[in-house]
Amino acid sequence: MRISVIGCGYLGAVHAACMAALGHQVVGIDVDPDKVDALNAATPSIFEPGLGDALAAELEAGRLRFSTDYADAAEARVHFIAVGTPQRRGEGAADLTYVHAAVEALVPHLRPGAVVVGKSTVPVGTAQLLAERIHADQPDASLVWNPEFLREGVAVADTLHPDRIVYGVPAGDEGDRARAVLDEVYAEALASGTPQVVTDYATAELVKVAANAFLATKISFINAMSEVADAVGADVTHLADAIGHDPRIGRKFLNAGVGFGGGCLPKDIRAFRARAEELGIGDTLGFLREVDAINLRQRDRVVDAIAGALSVNDGDRYFGSDSSTGSLVGRRIAVLGLAFKPESDDIRDSPALDVAVRLKGLGADVVCADPKAIPNARAKHPQLAYASTAEALAGAEAVVLLTEWREYRDLDPAAVAAVASGRIVVDGRNVLDPDAWRAAGWTYRGLGRP
Repeated sequence: MRISVIGCGYLGAVHAACMAALGHQVVGIDVDPDKVDALNAATPSIFEPGLGDALAAELEAGRLRFSTDYADAAEARVHFIAVGTPQRRGEGAADLTYVHAAVEALVPHLRPGAVVVGKSTVPVGTAQLLAERIHADQPDASLVWNPEFLREGVAVADTLHPDRIVYGVPAGDEGDRARAVLDEVYAEALASGTPQVVTDYATAELVKVAANAFLATKISFINAMSEVADAVGADVTHLADAIGHDPRIGRKFLNAGVGFGGGCLPKDIRAFRARAEELGIGDTLGFLREVDAINLRQRDRVVDAIAGALSVNDGDRYFGSDSSTGSLVGRRIAVLGLAFKPESDDIRDSPALDVAVRLKGLGADVVCADPKAIPNARAKHPQLAYASTAEALAGAEAVVLLTEWREYRDLDPAAVAAVASGRIVVDGRNVLDPDAWRAAGWTYRGLGRP
């Protein structure tokens, strides 16, 4: 099938490559000529495992190309909208500028029977407005809302082998026809037994934001428990293991640490709350304000842990507002990790990068390392020092792990001790073995771990 993908950022580039890998003829449309040139050369501007290889294979096969001209989408039967919906500056609500611009530019090129498919995360009610706009110019075209559920780091696999497929379709024959077309697009996944939910526009829009709100709540819950664990001397990792055995709860997303970030969860819970306010039901989602607050507070706790350990390096556990941030001035600190999660170079709302910037602002001599995210971090925060892992660890008075890349999880504490000048390690992801690090002479601090 001929397909266009409008917007070739993280979501769009992955989706375009994967649709081509499924055998469709795909053109990706983006207004940024530099991005289009890079994608046509199979050199994406983002790091996502497998994406470069997928682009190269499909470009060579002739099933995929990228363009800045919307007219190149005219032959497509299905048009995926995959543009960004960032948080409005100074507000919590989603900025739909790119969504509306994409639809306006696409509408003149729609043919009868075309199916426009929304992938972008939008406030509930957006799809109905877009459907009306499309029908105004092309009454025989249809809109389907098909939310994405990609996880950065495994996005290619998630697209090719989704854990569910959701359609929001119009009522009646129009919805049946649109569903049949989209079923052809996803024929391979559906044939393999992937669960499918077909519903209305509003429900499909809510599915994505509700899922992200739930995941964010689960993360902030265990982070709140880590604060309780610190207060009473408990171990939040054992707590998570124990309650995670309950099948109603599950162990996933119960990992206490510096908190969530990235381009989805933070902005999506804020936009969801803002939309609830617009609908007059703000109190209903008021709990998301506390979810957000807990998440941001974790960053404070990590900074406090570092300052406390450097000012009172006596082996005692230390957290709280009484730490002396003055103890950070001139102290060399190795920051391991800048991306918001491993297997990604995404620094959007990254708690790791935020902590590094805060430490620098408090006068610390911060040296940052990350396997993939340094170019993005340097472009946004040139005031920080960047280095290889070995260079960052050399002479460090304290080491703080903030992104759980495998190479950081597997560090040998004795080997690190041989090059560092201090013996303080702050585990912002609770992934290191406290016993092993303490046995090598380190003062270990985690979040909610004795």
